[in-house]
Amino acid sequence: MELHTLKPAKGATKKGKRIGRGQGSGHGGTSTRGHKGQKSRSGFSRKRAHEGGQMPLQMRLPKRGFKNFNRVAYVALNLKRLQEVADKYNLTTIDIDALVSNGIVNKGDRVKVLAHGELTTSISVSAHAISESAKKAIEAKGGTVNLV
Repeated sequence: MELHTLKPAKGATKKGKRIGRGQGSGHGGTSTRGHKGQKSRSGFSRKRAHEGGQMPLQMRLPKRGFKNFNRVAYVALNLKRLQEVADKYNLTTIDIDALVSNGIVNKGDRVKVLAHGELTTSISVSAHAISESAKKAIEAKGGTVNLV
């Protein structure tokens, strides 16, 4: 056996249909599309969810829910996390720029401070929103709170 004598097994390969190449090919005339109708025309494409006239799934299912476009989404940062950040990066003032530069939040995020956990040091915090209990906990340790 040599490379130039290799060929596929008998019946393993078939020639493709040559559509629209005359009557002698057996696929001339209507080019296997049948007579008339939408599917015989050029440029026909069926809609993605078309089910042959049956009511499509996305129309059978009910509409649900509501998306409030006025909603303001906050990234929650707990006191425990703020203390970890302050210890790790040796910060006494935590503001949005410090959080962004250290990769804690993204640039466009709005930050809300929540009261889970405890503070061990005095920290000055600047954020978009803060819960009442978090504010009391920060001020009890001698820190300050500033809303942006």
